[in-house]
Amino acid sequence: ANVTINQKTYRLNPGKLYLIPPFTLHNDTCTGIFSLYYIHIYENQKSTISLFEEYVFPIEVDTDELSAILIDRLIKLNPDRELLQYDPKSYTNDSVLLNNLARTGNIPLNILLETKGILCQLISRFMSSVVKSGISNDARIWNAVHYIRNNLNSKIKVPDVAQYCNISTDHLIRLFKKGLNTTPVEYINRKKIEKAQLLLVLETSTIKEVAYALAFENISYFNKIFKTITGKTPSTYLKEMSVYG
Repeated sequence: ANVTINQKTYRLNPGKLYLIPPFTLHNDTCTGIFSLYYIHIYENQKSTISLFEEYVFPIEVDTDELSAILIDRLIKLNPDRELLQYDPKSYTNDSVLLNNLARTGNIPLNILLETKGILCQLISRFMSSVVKSGISNDARIWNAVHYIRNNLNSKIKVPDVAQYCNISTDHLIRLFKKGLNTTPVEYINRKKIEKAQLLLVLETSTIKEVAYALAFENISYFNKIFKTITGKTPSTYLKEMSVYG
């Protein structure tokens, strides 16, 4: 079996752990019988920079006996969450996967804490091989990111972000280019669309409701930005996710 991530193909080997970064398009192929544990983790939008923004993670790392024990415990803690479809062409789009994500809010606190602990341990296997993404340690960028993530439901203007950070707009743009390799506008749009993807999957809101909830006043513009970032229109995204029959 293979997984193709950003046009690069990786062979899935026994005794390995593989990590696909969030919001990353990928394809799975399998030419014979193949079994694996598939753990889908999603981050809620937080006010801090994501680990996946701060570090470049390896796709493949070696596993160990403890990892197998942890995965077995994870399954026992969260029964009846297996994927019902085994064909790679269908299981990643199965609505069962999305329903499992939606059930997370109803997990008892003790199970939720242990589950998160196990997931952190599994993610830690990759941390020993991460590489700094080059993001600046400048506190002004972190303040800007904090402001943006806390205001995704509002219309965010770059001058307002700059004022929050006590710097000029031009200086903020230069900091983002240097520290995040993007512009403030591009970063704002990407974070809004990532949240839109979660809202479309985990809630019953319509595309228009999601767009308005994220302060997009123009649905056509929302559709355009969504497609630019994800490669799909919101309606195509929903169709492929099998959320609506």
